[in-house]
Amino acid sequence: MATTPARWEPFGMDLPAWMRRMFEERPSTLFEGVLDRSFLRVEQYVEDGTLIIRAEMPGIDIDKDVDISVHDGLLHIKAERSEKEEKTDKSFYHSEFRYGAFERTLPLPAEASVDEVKATYQNGILEVRVPMSVPPKDAIKVAVTRKD
Repeated sequence: MATTPARWEPFGMDLPAWMRRMFEERPSTLFEGVLDRSFLRVEQYVEDGTLIIRAEMPGIDIDKDVDISVHDGLLHIKAERSEKEEKTDKSFYHSEFRYGAFERTLPLPAEASVDEVKATYQNGILEVRVPMSVPPKDAIKVAVTRKD
């Protein structure tokens, strides 16, 4: 009896199925679980002279799973999630878990007051507030005098 050889998938996925999905699904869902395993999605904006950075972090224990630091004009946010849910009934058992490490490094503007950075966490959202000093003035023309 002849057997068919096992199909080799160089990227660990069914490539033809992935190609079909390209035309059927939103582009943002194509790479879920493939490329964005450690990428932390954020939004950032300036409001009343403060740079506000918000990141979705559901299921995080903020006291032991998050590390935020500022070094050389960069804001580093790291988090690690480990969450398990189990449901047991007379006729079934269901278990789900989510885990992973997430990281993001963001450049801070030159006028950022890095000594006054504050972070809060509420309802699965981490919010980092970076006060900004007075923005630098427009360029000033400097006169050159001739020395003879």
